Amino acid sequence: MTERDRDHEGLIYDWNEVDARPARHRVTLDDESLRDGLQSPSVHDPAIEDKLEILHLMEALGIHTANVGLPGAGPRAVADVTRLCEEMRDAKLKIKANCAARTHLNDVEPIARIVQKTGVPIMACLFIGSSEIRKYAEDWSLERMLKHSVEAIDFAVREGLEVMYVTEDTTRAKPETIDLLYRTAIEHGASRLCICDTCGHVEPRGVQALVRHMRALVAKSGRPEVKLDWHGHNDRGLGLINAIAAMEAGVDQVHGCALGIGERSGNTSMDQLLVNMRLMGWLDESVDLTALPRYVQKVSEACKVPIPKNYPVVGSDAFETATGVHAAAVIKAFRKGDTWLANRVYSGVPADVFGLEQKITIGPMSGKSNVVFWLERHGYEPQDAVVERIFDAAKKSNRLLTEAEVRALAGAPASARV
Repeated sequence: MTERDRDHEGLIYDWNEVDARPARHRVTLDDESLRDGLQSPSVHDPAIEDKLEILHLMEALGIHTANVGLPGAGPRAVADVTRLCEEMRDAKLKIKANCAARTHLNDVEPIARIVQKTGVPIMACLFIGSSEIRKYAEDWSLERMLKHSVEAIDFAVREGLEVMYVTEDTTRAKPETIDLLYRTAIEHGASRLCICDTCGHVEPRGVQALVRHMRALVAKSGRPEVKLDWHGHNDRGLGLINAIAAMEAGVDQVHGCALGIGERSGNTSMDQLLVNMRLMGWLDESVDLTALPRYVQKVSEACKVPIPKNYPVVGSDAFETATGVHAAAVIKAFRKGDTWLANRVYSGVPADVFGLEQKITIGPMSGKSNVVFWLERHGYEPQDAVVERIFDAAKKSNRLLTEAEVRALAGAPASARV
């Protein structure tokens, strides 16, 4: 609790704390924006200059690791991964690199070459499908899946790479299948196991059941230091809550993408995850989240993905109100000189924590207090005739008045009058 929070203690009764289930331990974050996020059919693959800026924004937000690409995809991917790793090295960034790869030597070998060239450690995230439906569609046998997994893991370990073993579609796979795959991966040197909700199928109760199952598997493996990751998709709109459920159940790391970009309906939203981890007390208070809007904006611009107006926290509507009752409460808080209060009286998310602020606008549902406040904030004298003119125009409108429209109705500001 910050000093400002203590000053206002007792103003908010928090039902979230009645049956709180804190994270079992410190959970780290893996940002997939520059790899899995780019599999969305509507995104553009950013230029390397944009990727470098996004990488630095991840660093500013305290994100621990980043999937910087799939070098097996071709020369451009190799070049971009190499440049990103060089930047991590030369700028002495704390964020660590990992790369995706199929359980195929042709995918693992480029990762090893980039490590040799840059001197930057890269974790190899080796993935293979695990569900019966995938096996049926691909005409795979379990023996073939095990053979590919062992060959890829053994090669990566020989090359000095740390390995995360990833089973695609874990949430629709049989326990005996994933048990055999994961046990084999541990035996051959994998240090992380990634549980994937590749198709966005699972519900929070299923997440917790699966994570409990995996924790038991690791405990019995003889290598309790092996870490568990959660990688979720958002096909049912459950990406964020499933990630929280996974943290509550005991995973060590959660994956996400800025704006939730990714294949089909996307991945878990990294920005929403950061917001909720901070508000739930699962993120160190020393982590400065004021870079969050720029992080999301940069990914939006570079990937050509618009931010919805009502998107949580960083959408243009997130901290804006023109509704009379709501705006009146915020205005009263501002008039008390209490920004802490203004950022919470009608908001479940404190805007200032993320470098943002409440915005009062004018529309058909506004009261006169909106008009007076707007005029004062923009250097106008709130004369009765001016207030009435703007208020009347707003009530006749079917939308918010633009700043230009309000200024035209208000005339010259007080500071411009002679």
